[in-house]
Amino acid sequence: MEKENLMCLLRIKGTEVSLVLEQSVLSWTFNKRRAYRKKSLTVAIPVNEIVTVRLGDGKQQTKGVAPSTQFTVYHVSRKSSSKRWSLQMVTFTAPDAQVAHSWVQAIQKKMFETGHTRPRKLLVFINPYGGRGKASRIYYSEISFLFQLAGIETDVIETTRANHARDYILEADLQTYDGVVCVGGDGMFSELLHGLVKRTQSDSGVCEDKENAMLTPCSLRIGIIPAGSTDCVCFATVGINDPVTSALHIIIGDTQPMDVCASYNDGQLMKYSVSLIGYGFFGDVLRESENLRWVGPIRYDLAGIKMVFSNQSYRGTVEYLEAYESNSSPRDNTRCRTGCLVCSESSERLREAAEECQDCQSDTWKKVTGSFLAINITGMSSACPKSQDGLSPTAHLADGTADLILVQESSTMQFLRHLNRHTNRKDQFALPNVEVHRIRAMRFTPEEFDEEEAIRRQKRFFGCPCGRTSETSIWNCDGEILNCAELSVRVHHQLIQLFARGIEDTSRS
Repeated sequence: MEKENLMCLLRIKGTEVSLVLEQSVLSWTFNKRRAYRKKSLTVAIPVNEIVTVRLGDGKQQTKGVAPSTQFTVYHVSRKSSSKRWSLQMVTFTAPDAQVAHSWVQAIQKKMFETGHTRPRKLLVFINPYGGRGKASRIYYSEISFLFQLAGIETDVIETTRANHARDYILEADLQTYDGVVCVGGDGMFSELLHGLVKRTQSDSGVCEDKENAMLTPCSLRIGIIPAGSTDCVCFATVGINDPVTSALHIIIGDTQPMDVCASYNDGQLMKYSVSLIGYGFFGDVLRESENLRWVGPIRYDLAGIKMVFSNQSYRGTVEYLEAYESNSSPRDNTRCRTGCLVCSESSERLREAAEECQDCQSDTWKKVTGSFLAINITGMSSACPKSQDGLSPTAHLADGTADLILVQESSTMQFLRHLNRHTNRKDQFALPNVEVHRIRAMRFTPEEFDEEEAIRRQKRFFGCPCGRTSETSIWNCDGEILNCAELSVRVHHQLIQLFARGIEDTSRS
């Protein structure tokens, strides 16, 4: 009897509908056919995308008044071709109050049965100063009431300094929370990432500074409400930078595992990263942009233009471990989307590969020595609104690999051609000076140059000195400067989880 579908004739705005509650879907069919419709209209909503259900019409308060014959279902709504989600409500009128009450109880029961991953209590950090200073307004005007509607308890902290959120997570009692949420940009996300990973390793007794250490995955999920000057992580995991969409993913308890890259220098952990670790061009852009903070977010564009025309390359040796045999490659055009098979099957594949290769010292490191305009490692596509496909369009979120992109020394026009292909969806790797590899580890050793080379670099830009010159670049790690040139990187499989489901493939809708 418990497994039987529940069905009843109700009304929506006076129109009769047949409402059916199945195991995982709530649907209703308008029984009265319209002249312009050949068939009756049916609307179906997955139970796991229902935010809440309440007695009443969504406006009136039911306390102190007669039992309502109406009940309202609040659910996720989206257009078939869009990744933007919104909150929709539909009110049903039952024959009597008892029927309405029974339907509310039945829907709530189904939500409970399918909603084990829904958060009940969240720790929310708001960065009131980052981006354009709009995070507080976004949270309190657009997001707070959604969490209240869904019955989610929140503890809200507005940060007052850099690393405030990270330091709080390292010390606080987190046992009562089901997740942590940042309202801000990629910098704010990085604080939560470092706080959670470091706290988890500390609680597990794992030494982070050991490159070969098996890091313990974090149990708490991270939610991102985009409100920064850059929201690359949100865009690459949801497909759109929209606060309401992200909040709804959090409310319904979506879960997306993610790989994390750990960077080391001289036997010490430097940073964790989920998107870009870049040396050469992206490192120089970040370094130069620090001198232009007064102009706001446009500083990255201005610094980028200057670095393109400086056309500075850096000699060194890149060594890398190729990914274990897998069913994907950086050039196969297989995109990481919701329910990605490459990611979901990666755990078993990596386990089998590790058993076959117990001794990591026996792994064969491949080597490339040259003069590089850019060395980029990305653990995901690194897509953003300006570059819809990102640095590496077929990189996966949770398959235990990263993509290593090497751009060898070339003319300014050739490098511009490579950069331009990030925005026009042409293959940015189909160029003679660019190569890409799917890897699980990398190490880079810079090469010093002589005095003659130093003079040549100093005169590179239109035959005259062009600001800062250096025999080495720096590393750009998710928008943070690493003041070192020698670096090693290791990919940690599914170390964190986000409140997301990956980018939905709307082309099939």
